[in-house]
Amino acid sequence: MVYLYTDGSSLGNPGPGGYGLRLEEADRNHVKEFSQGFLRTTNNRMELLAVIVGLELLKKQPLEVMIYSDSKYVIDSVEKKWVFGWEKKKFKDKKNSDLWKRFLIIYRKHIVAFHWVKGHNQHPQNERCDQLAVTAANGKNLIPDVVYEQLEKDKSKD
Repeated sequence: MVYLYTDGSSLGNPGPGGYGLRLEEADRNHVKEFSQGFLRTTNNRMELLAVIVGLELLKKQPLEVMIYSDSKYVIDSVEKKWVFGWEKKKFKDKKNSDLWKRFLIIYRKHIVAFHWVKGHNQHPQNERCDQLAVTAANGKNLIPDVVYEQLEKDKSKD
């Protein structure tokens, strides 16, 4: 069993953002942490991207993965099976469809369960992921969220 703890942040919504994640293996005292910051994005994109990147980092497939997140957006979309309905409708008029498509590819390669944790509630791993995400969003090595920025540009032309 692998435990994946995730969090996303955006300083303004949209604004600079980042994600943080922590992978822990159940049988070993093995921990890895990752984060990345983006120039302009949204909180929901960062919450979802943290889950995607965490799953993509797992080299063996399939693995049992328990994902801990404070994002109702991510958890409800999967557990209430909304994302599968969106997929059937080709994500018509759905935000973050690029990330949801990417999520479904890696999600289907593992045995995934979700556990919701209340954010900012002294859950040690969630607090650590929040710290990683905020630090990444405030960092100097921010990269573009290319799809999001293109969507914003296209909207401004309308």
